Amino acid sequence: MADAVVVPGGAFGPAAGLLMYAGVVAERRGAAVHRHGWSQPPSHLFEPQIESWVCDEIRPVLDRLENPLLIGKSLGTNAAALAAERSLPAVWLTPILTVPWVVAALERATAPMLLVGGTGDALWDGAEARRLSPYLLEVGEADHGMQVPGPIGESVAVLGRVLIAIDEFLDAIAWPS
Repeated sequence: MADAVVVPGGAFGPAAGLLMYAGVVAERRGAAVHRHGWSQPPSHLFEPQIESWVCDEIRPVLDRLENPLLIGKSLGTNAAALAAERSLPAVWLTPILTVPWVVAALERATAPMLLVGGTGDALWDGAEARRLSPYLLEVGEADHGMQVPGPIGESVAVLGRVLIAIDEFLDAIAWPS
């Protein structure tokens, strides 16, 4: 059986918003989904030591599994160092592309990764994302929560686009194999 590890962002847990539905995509493909919750509130969010803290939190989960898919949001993209180290495929939702250690980890990746972000997110860099991966969904005006201005139905439609992009990415990389 395939495994997927959901790595949360800083504001919400692994069973909220984008991460909940991204995990469902993996579940519907027959995967066991492991939703990680932080042991304590993270600190130093934009300091280099956050990468070690995130990796220390996620490493024990990965050590119990064989080649899981990583699904991470924002803060969770600091686990890109582990994905690179272990050649794990990943879905990075609103990755922090404005700090050098996350970008460096994404550059070291050898397994395919999907990057999802919006032009209204100050932590997103579309040019950098296009350089890092051929698998990409960039949504005009979407903020860090992938919400767009206007009626709420427009943001719900963005959620649908994200889930379709994840499904298509997993098809493209034949996951699970």
